[in-house]
Amino acid sequence: MSCPHCDADVVAFAVPPALREHAPDPLTAICTRCLLTFPAAEADVTLDERSTDDTDPDFSAVDPAFPAGEAGVALALACGHLESLALNRASIEALVEHAERSGADAFAFFERLDADDAAFDLERRRAALLDMV
Repeated sequence: MSCPHCDADVVAFAVPPALREHAPDPLTAICTRCLLTFPAAEADVTLDERSTDDTDPDFSAVDPAFPAGEAGVALALACGHLESLALNRASIEALVEHAERSGADAFAFFERLDADDAAFDLERRRAALLDMV
């Protein structure tokens, strides 16, 4: 189970129906290094091989700042959209709002997120997120 973009480990998770329009696939994976999201099948993960639970994936391998449950899924998907704020603005806004409704403090999450090797400049994205949402 490795990222097709950078070969790092991935965390696969089932995407709840309410978030599927913002996901690349109902079974999605997030890279522990570059934070990109993609269909889990691209990392050779199938539903039976997932190490995560359908309702509460463990994103601690990505970063301990991730909240549990749907809030974590929403923020994982939001991370996957941060590569292009301009193209993904509507999805990012919807995912951040969903995470907030699910009990997470999305802005605190992005402040604590430690991703030096992200596929995007996290510092610049933090500032843009504050302006945008």
